Amino acid sequence: MNMVADVRAFNRFYTEMIGVLQAGMLDTPYSLTEARVLFELGTREVSEVAVLRELLGLDPGYLSRILAKFEADGLVARERSAEDGRRQVVRLTGTGREAYGMLDQRSNAEAEAMLGSLTEEERHRLVAGMSTIRRLLDSEERGKRPKSYVIRPPRPGDLGWVVHRHGVIYAEEYGWGAGFEALVARIVADYVDGHDAQREAVWIAEVDGEPAGCVFCVRKDETTAQLRLLLVEPSARGMGIGGRLVEECLRFARQAGYRTIMLWTRDILVSARRIYQEAGFELVEEREGQESGRPVTDQIWARNLGDTR
Repeated sequence: MNMVADVRAFNRFYTEMIGVLQAGMLDTPYSLTEARVLFELGTREVSEVAVLRELLGLDPGYLSRILAKFEADGLVARERSAEDGRRQVVRLTGTGREAYGMLDQRSNAEAEAMLGSLTEEERHRLVAGMSTIRRLLDSEERGKRPKSYVIRPPRPGDLGWVVHRHGVIYAEEYGWGAGFEALVARIVADYVDGHDAQREAVWIAEVDGEPAGCVFCVRKDETTAQLRLLLVEPSARGMGIGGRLVEECLRFARQAGYRTIMLWTRDILVSARRIYQEAGFELVEEREGQESGRPVTDQIWARNLGDTR
């Protein structure tokens, strides 16, 4: 019940925030619903009235009255479809396009004003949270996989995210406990304490404004680099992020002057091993070990950086 109360409280807050309770939309003569119709018509040349009604979830009579008002004001033109005379199509007139442009401009200005009061980090968090809400509650969006991602250097807070997500994901998927999370924390701390920007680097994969993957390239010895802490969020798997992060690590290691690169993994991490094999790594050593009281097989993989596979 606390969750229900939280949802209702958010709905009340957001309703007030976006001005739904105001008489006009963005200081214009249009109601919120009228503005939605104008926005939808503004994104296309011609729209079938039936499709518009279904898209916006409006009562047929209500939409008809809105379109009749728009037509009287010279904003839209309605006519029978050339393909099917039983269907009616509607398009914006020149005056309607001007009204749409005004709404679009004022909507952008309102969003910019809201974002302007936030820090850069807060803006990223806000937009990412909005994307998450839409993806979880929109039945069409929920089944879609994000189409794009960004590979970037780490920002403040990202290294903490690396430790946190390794701890959560490996506990959920493999049952590894606090000892493994502590190991990841030590790796990250060692990277920060002895960081050599010329020979070591970290990359973060970002999807919809949120970290979704990572990889480290660190110095093993003078001629050998080590790939560490490759991770891809479950929600972002299948997008090619893991392979892209490994490619970035290999490219950097070559430019940094290393002759070989190695990594430590475990045989149970099948998806990661497939990425390493595709990137030209070969298994060079195996040994039995334990993690959180569970038997594991540790593996060392390596490849020559002169090989361009």
